[in-house]
Amino acid sequence: MKRLHVRSTVTTLIIALSAAAHATPATPLRDFLDVRISPDGRSVVSVEGDSNPAGGAPVVRELVIRSSDGKSLTTVALPCGRVAQCWPSSPAWTPDSTKLTFALRTPGSHARTLYQVDADGSHLMQLLAFNGTIGSLMYNAKGHLAMLATADATKETGAVEAGAPASGELDAAPPEQRIAVLKDGKLEWMSPADMFVYEYDWRPDGKGFVGTAAHGDGDNNWWIAKLYAFKDGKADLIYTPANAQQQLAMPRVSRDGKRVAFIAGLMSDFGSTGGDIYTLALSDKSGGTAPGAGALDITPKMPSSAGAIAWDCDNQLVARLITGDRVQTARFGDGTAAAEAKVFWQRHESLSGSAALTPACPSGMGARLHEGFAQAAEIEVGSGSDWHDLTHANAAQRAPFHTQSLNWLNEGLMVQGWLLLPETIEADKKANKKLPLVVVVHGGPASAYTPRFIGPGTTRELLERGYAVLEPNPRGSFGQGEAFTQANVRDFGYGDLRDIMVGVQAASGAAPIDPARVGIMGHSYGGFMTMWAVTQTHFFKAAVASAGIANWQSYYGENGIDQWMIPYFGASVYEDPAIYARSSAINYIKNVRTPTLSLVGAADIECPAPQTQEFNHAMKTYGLPSTAVIYPGEGHRFVNPEHLADREKRILEWFDRYLK
Repeated sequence: MKRLHVRSTVTTLIIALSAAAHATPATPLRDFLDVRISPDGRSVVSVEGDSNPAGGAPVVRELVIRSSDGKSLTTVALPCGRVAQCWPSSPAWTPDSTKLTFALRTPGSHARTLYQVDADGSHLMQLLAFNGTIGSLMYNAKGHLAMLATADATKETGAVEAGAPASGELDAAPPEQRIAVLKDGKLEWMSPADMFVYEYDWRPDGKGFVGTAAHGDGDNNWWIAKLYAFKDGKADLIYTPANAQQQLAMPRVSRDGKRVAFIAGLMSDFGSTGGDIYTLALSDKSGGTAPGAGALDITPKMPSSAGAIAWDCDNQLVARLITGDRVQTARFGDGTAAAEAKVFWQRHESLSGSAALTPACPSGMGARLHEGFAQAAEIEVGSGSDWHDLTHANAAQRAPFHTQSLNWLNEGLMVQGWLLLPETIEADKKANKKLPLVVVVHGGPASAYTPRFIGPGTTRELLERGYAVLEPNPRGSFGQGEAFTQANVRDFGYGDLRDIMVGVQAASGAAPIDPARVGIMGHSYGGFMTMWAVTQTHFFKAAVASAGIANWQSYYGENGIDQWMIPYFGASVYEDPAIYARSSAINYIKNVRTPTLSLVGAADIECPAPQTQEFNHAMKTYGLPSTAVIYPGEGHRFVNPEHLADREKRILEWFDRYLK
């Protein structure tokens, strides 16, 4: 049994968690974590497993190889030995499609082992044992294997992962993620020892690599990363972002090696990508050190957000876009000039997979994950606009709810969101029954809700209990171009909250919502918006703030990612404390009347636990209904199934208590 510490100003309680908090469904949801197609287009590999009953990534993960015609399937026998489970990741096909290489990790360890198998899953062979993290495996045309590796890693890569306990000299040099090539059973480093590389791509003809990188702490410095050319352990700067509102993501070298494309825009988290598409001519010399020098924005004023890019087999640039309530794929020519999007696929669906856009050349085939509100994720294969499902693992999954895309106008901005209604909505209408509503604010703020299957977890439970759910994409979200994404800069909690409040009115006009029973919840930026909302209005009757931020001034010195704040606030808290105070919920705590549940991981470095403690302390001081829970060992992204189950149980009980 694991234990949770439930904090209050009165006492500290210890409660035991039951592993049977959720009954296992008859047909568990199959969760696909990665998918790659072989260069010849004949085989598709996936990392997959059954989802937890309370949501979260699979605890048991498998490496599965399928033929792209659907006629054969092999589950690779992983060398776990006596270990109950081991997690494969980052599969990569050799150029001749005969072998598959992947990394393997035992949960709880930061060490990796590289293995290789034949395309039919046989002849497993160890290539490397490494004390550190390994990811982003990638072969070049000559069969050389590159990867991103962190020697002697103290935590998993990424700020959403649980942070290592703070101890020792705080200014000691952190472990750095570097580009490495496997040679004679050892890693040969291709980038400098003092730089953290976030993303990279091969250059053809032995010219090295192009990647995004920054000096120092990798968790913190992605927001100031620049574009470099790497070779033989050296780095040449080739592009500096034009301004602080521009972060770089997904560098992709053209197949002829003449240009690199990348996404640039205001992004609040590594991995949550959105912005315009830029290209830059490559040469053998360094250059472009002046901000914005040399790069071409080929999508200026595009009313969309690019989330992924790739070069197809004809050296044409393709992208995945969020455009309003639709996800699109489009072509943009050869990247040498500004171009209108030539959309060749669009649906109310979400597309994912680390190689979702990259076709297998020379076959031209692709493999990706797709899902929508009515359909759980499946692997599909195809090209262009012609795709078909390869798997039917989730064919038995039901979506017991209705969805509606809402658009509303506020202060000259067209805002979009999703209204989710319980399966009983038609009967509820006939009975003149009013529904309680929970507004779920996404994190970011640079992110967006797109159509996806509502599987096990809190949102599904709310719908099955008869709640309506509103998922708004207010200003600051992706999906309507860079101006919309930047519309909440130096205005946190003001315009975006007004957008949400008008969205509640739109939801009430579209469904029988009870205005006296509306709650709000969110995680990360959504947690801040929840804490903020209850200090600005008495409209919400219950609130759940997960990984919230109560005080931007104290938060600046507590978190491990303060670099993200400069693009949004315009200056550090030491240079402009007033702009931070203006959006701090703690300064308006006397206004709160809404019962608020606050939840956070003890090892969260993005939204540290002291923010939750500070908010709860203030609520208790004024005698307001408040409960705070700090989950041991959890980072910004919860992973422990018992904690996920307890979190869901508490949220549901909280809303039932105050909205029903």
